[in-house]
Amino acid sequence: QLQLVESGGGLVQPGGSLRLSCAASGFRLDYYHIGWFRQAPGTEREGVSCISQNADNASYADSVKGRFTISRDKAKNTAYLQMNNLKPEDTAVYYCGAEHMSVVQPMCVMTKTLYEYDYWGGGTQVTVSS
Repeated sequence: QLQLVESGGGLVQPGGSLRLSCAASGFRLDYYHIGWFRQAPGTEREGVSCISQNADNASYADSVKGRFTISRDKAKNTAYLQMNNLKPEDTAVYYCGAEHMSVVQPMCVMTKTLYEYDYWGGGTQVTVSS
């Protein structure tokens, strides 16, 4: 079964850190761009970050620049989102997606929605509260 599974969410105080994982099973992430998205209650899902297939390009939403870092580990077939200096407004369900790279799109694109990716997971809850 081809799937992505997010993990690492939880409850953290403002200023704290979490590292989210996005593990693939049934396929290799080697040729896929990875995107992280989040959705807070009553809001639309938004793109947080993406990393290209060869990891030489990463992009971030303005709201998380300087605080979040996306990475990938091909040996572990997993992508990560390191989140530092978390704020209450970061509270959301976080999702990852995988999009197969192509000649016409060699790098990830932040404007894509989660459902434009080829695979996505069920999400992990992140709550930032004191």
